[in-house]
Amino acid sequence: MQAQDYAGAAWAIGLRVPGLTGSEVDAAFDAGTILRTHVLRPTWHFVTPDDIRWMLALTAPRVHAFNAPYYRQEGLDRATLARCRRRIERALTREPYLTREQIGSVLATGGVPLKGLALGLALMHAELEGLICSGPRLGRQFTYALLDQRAPIRPVCPRDEALGEITRRYFTSHGPATLKDFAWWSGLTQRDGRRGVEINGRALGSETVDGLTYWSSGDDRPPSRASRSIHLLPNYDECLIAYQDRGLSAPPDGVSRPPRDDFAHHVLVDGRVAGSWRRTVSRAGVDVRIACYSPPGAGMKRGIERAAARYGAFLGVDASAHFLPSSH
Repeated sequence: MQAQDYAGAAWAIGLRVPGLTGSEVDAAFDAGTILRTHVLRPTWHFVTPDDIRWMLALTAPRVHAFNAPYYRQEGLDRATLARCRRRIERALTREPYLTREQIGSVLATGGVPLKGLALGLALMHAELEGLICSGPRLGRQFTYALLDQRAPIRPVCPRDEALGEITRRYFTSHGPATLKDFAWWSGLTQRDGRRGVEINGRALGSETVDGLTYWSSGDDRPPSRASRSIHLLPNYDECLIAYQDRGLSAPPDGVSRPPRDDFAHHVLVDGRVAGSWRRTVSRAGVDVRIACYSPPGAGMKRGIERAAARYGAFLGVDASAHFLPSSH
């Protein structure tokens, strides 16, 4: 699950686990039941300790290839990156959890003064190499820890086994989806996706619509809809970010969305983006402000208010929903 916005990604988990609270997600993250690292694409994702090693082995080479020009741009050659890893490992062996700034100080003291993008790339490289991952938070700060202290040490499975597993998981949890969608989400290639589908055999089924082949679990059935589905999605939610082509979730014909709105928190109504929202959290509660792309009817308003209440319950505070003037 994409997780560069920690608060948003925590709510994405809450949306999928009824009754879960934000404090429970925080506790799981601090305990290491949920880890956060760079995997699949050059961005943070939440993963489990059981999955982190085989997923890194499968996808890290592709992320390294994407990052290669940036490594060169910042002067991070192999020798420099190796020095960084050695110093990071020694520092985290002495002190198990260190913040980004603390690791930067360790590297500077050791003769590798890195800041900004260069420091971020060095840390990502160490994550991709399976050296470090997330540690518990210190107040509001995030830390790094040695992966060996946070996840079981086990042999990496053969590539075909890992490829079959990640392909099955994607199409059973995100399908119907295309091979292009899989390649975007996984950071792998469409050729990898075809091989993954082949490995899974009858576990995956396909359907061609308007010339595009969509894959999903072989026993998927269309869901029955008893009532309107309304969700307040966080930014980078898997419902949208996991697909290269998001046309099917775009607003209906005649309703346009504001420019540069791709990474907002989205209002999703019956599978289509219907607006955006933002929140202000205080001790008194959470104020949820909603901007619908077209004037919402009474039923839609009530559904959004219920969705806001669910978000408040996740945070453990009262929620109030305020509707801003529609853009149309």
